[in-house]
Amino acid sequence: MSMTDSNRIARAAYMLAGGRAPGLVIAFAIPLVLARTFDQAEFGTYKQLFLIYATLFGLAQAGMAESLYYFVPREESAAGRFVANAVLSLAAIGITAVVFLTMGRQQIADWLTNPALAQHLPSLGWFLALMLTSTVLEIVLLSRNRSGAAAWIYAGSDIARAACLIVPALIAWGLRGVMAGAVTFAAARVALTIAVIVNIFGSQLRADTAVLRRQLAYALPFAVAVGIEVLHINWHQYAVAARVDAAAFAIYAVGCLQVPVVDVIVLSACNVMMVEMAGAQHRDAASARGLWHDTIGRLAFMIFPLAAFLIVMAHPIIVLLFTSAYEASVPIFMLWSLTMVAAVLVVDGVLRSYAQTRYLLAQNLLHLAIVAGLAGTFIRWFGLQGAVLVTLLATVVVKSLAVIRISRLMHISLADALPWRRLAIAASCAAIAALPAIAISRGVEMPPLMTLPLAAAAYLLSYGALFYAVHRRGPIPAVSATI
Repeated sequence: MSMTDSNRIARAAYMLAGGRAPGLVIAFAIPLVLARTFDQAEFGTYKQLFLIYATLFGLAQAGMAESLYYFVPREESAAGRFVANAVLSLAAIGITAVVFLTMGRQQIADWLTNPALAQHLPSLGWFLALMLTSTVLEIVLLSRNRSGAAAWIYAGSDIARAACLIVPALIAWGLRGVMAGAVTFAAARVALTIAVIVNIFGSQLRADTAVLRRQLAYALPFAVAVGIEVLHINWHQYAVAARVDAAAFAIYAVGCLQVPVVDVIVLSACNVMMVEMAGAQHRDAASARGLWHDTIGRLAFMIFPLAAFLIVMAHPIIVLLFTSAYEASVPIFMLWSLTMVAAVLVVDGVLRSYAQTRYLLAQNLLHLAIVAGLAGTFIRWFGLQGAVLVTLLATVVVKSLAVIRISRLMHISLADALPWRRLAIAASCAAIAALPAIAISRGVEMPPLMTLPLAAAAYLLSYGALFYAVHRRGPIPAVSATI
């Protein structure tokens, strides 16, 4: 891969990340506001509702939206038909979800030992149905190489979602008002989606059963794999929810805090990598490997320092964001921060680019088997932290196997499978830069509002100096043969 290609890909990824960052900063405030507005039981109910949403959102897509990453760049003449098939399929699945959540609301509430869930599940169903239908919006823009437009829509969408959920809480409408705001936001996204795809495809936007058969042949194996992935990602939370009350679940959910910037950076880089890799595979294996290694290297130098800082400063972060009522979440958050480290390998994106949907299925089945089989035991042994430990164990196993698989697809040795030197240097810089932050947080007793900015400034200065020292002589060689 040439330096020009690398820079162009990086610019596209940074554009997407930049577009999502402002909105996600605001969206990140949603649980912070609700944790202060609701008591722990109601906040736990909110977290359980959106756990159900996240699970069903992943399961119900049936691979139709993600299939557009594969087909739209490759088959421009039929792109409108692929998009129409996806939108109609997702809308139908969404209506089915509304019926399921409405009719099964009492059984779901009983399973999660939280009667308060039942009254909100029908609204959750409509939010889910509308969000499913609009899933294609950013994917279509990215697949048509309109990264700028996708960035703007990401930003506007995230800001609008935050406003629609936070405002009802602030004016004391309770969880019912929050759910009404969520449905309103999702309806607006559907209207925007329809307007955008009609503008892009015009008369080409029509359903096609012949195209649908090809689409399903690609999408369904991938959908099963993603469905299992969604289950193994969320299983630890269900294992906890079925064993504790809503207030204790709120403690665990806060500990498993999702840092939005991680998803922005990793997903943006992975999406751009997948589109570019479709062309790289036609050139040679070295181009595909270079693209993958370049993505890993860039991600490592962004994600590793973030993870290190979150672990070191876990206590002031949790207390500042959620108040001292959630101090019990700190050790959970420290462990949970380790999960973002494995994300830099973006192995799923590579496997999808090679159409390895059956392997993804097997990989996710293994991950689910480990988590489901050991979650109960780990929770008994280690308490709430055990649910995170079993997740980390499963992640290490499946990522290692995925790297082995990719090395075979690219016909390279394990020694050349990853940019080991870049990863080692990024990890070393992240660890060394944490020392001044540790000294500040341990050396002087200060409130979190003062400790965090000082520690963050010290960390940024230290890491910036190390990063400059490492990169001033040019790019770091990616593969072991150059060490």
